[in-house]
Amino acid sequence: MSVNITKIGVLTSGGDSPGMNAAIRAVVRTCAFHNIECTGIYRGYQGMIEGDFEIMGPRSVNNIINKGGTILKSARSKEFMTPEGRKKAHENLVAAGIDALVVIGGNGSFTGGLLFNKEYGFPVIGIPGTIDNDIYGTSFTLGYDTALNTVVEVIDKIRDTASSHNRLFFVEVMGRDAGHIALNAGIGAGAEEILIPEEDMGLDRLVDSLKKSKASGKSSSIVVIAEGDRIGKSAFELKDYFDQNMPEYDVRVSILGHMQRGGAPSCFDRVLASRLGVKAVETLLEGNSNYMVGLLKDEVVLTPLEQAVKGKSQIDQELIRVSDIVSI
Repeated sequence: MSVNITKIGVLTSGGDSPGMNAAIRAVVRTCAFHNIECTGIYRGYQGMIEGDFEIMGPRSVNNIINKGGTILKSARSKEFMTPEGRKKAHENLVAAGIDALVVIGGNGSFTGGLLFNKEYGFPVIGIPGTIDNDIYGTSFTLGYDTALNTVVEVIDKIRDTASSHNRLFFVEVMGRDAGHIALNAGIGAGAEEILIPEEDMGLDRLVDSLKKSKASGKSSSIVVIAEGDRIGKSAFELKDYFDQNMPEYDVRVSILGHMQRGGAPSCFDRVLASRLGVKAVETLLEGNSNYMVGLLKDEVVLTPLEQAVKGKSQIDQELIRVSDIVSI
């Protein structure tokens, strides 16, 4: 890469996740450490199109490492999907003297960065920010650990009610088409069964499992369901089935929803965001582009952005085995 980088732009895009602010802070302060200017771009790619920029320095990011969400806001931009929109965005970046971009987001955000680089040769580095942990090339995405802790805390509270009333609870968690949150939180919260899209458990096996739990003396049960699981169209459809076919169960449904995205990031997410933010800036300054920074075996590594977009994160088969053993 022949570009002499003097100013880096940073944006957050797609769904927010705890740790994004910590990553913004790390990017801004790493730029300052290396005597490079940093510009915050508000509302993701839409802000690029509208020129919604603000120069940021070390004091601009005081007291944000502990805050959820993103101070730069986030938005999904249909206009950026058009050549005309990307042309406007490029013109605004050039006019502002921005030489490179750090994009904090998920697959959709990285896809936009790849396309922008292909059309304009603009240097881009991605930082994976999504609670779903569904990005190839990293063991952890920003916000995933915090979301897990939130889900476990909530299920612990639901367990109190389930035990008090001898109830069966279906608890639906986020994750789109990935079962990482459901699997890990289910094990951590002691769920009797965990339904994830990567493993087609089937309704018959679920029924058999819950009958065995009841026969073994369990008076209440928790079933954690990833929102992308296909056994039923929804947790409510499963409830209807059990209401009609197994009336001995007093069934309740809890959809955790967006509470999983909010809240102060965990220490793990704050440290991860700091490490990835530093690496993102220094990767650009070393002349590299079109990479995602991630964490594998506790080392910060680079994955080509195209691989991060096209690759698929894998569910941990050992965790599935552990879940089967400890839920009897």
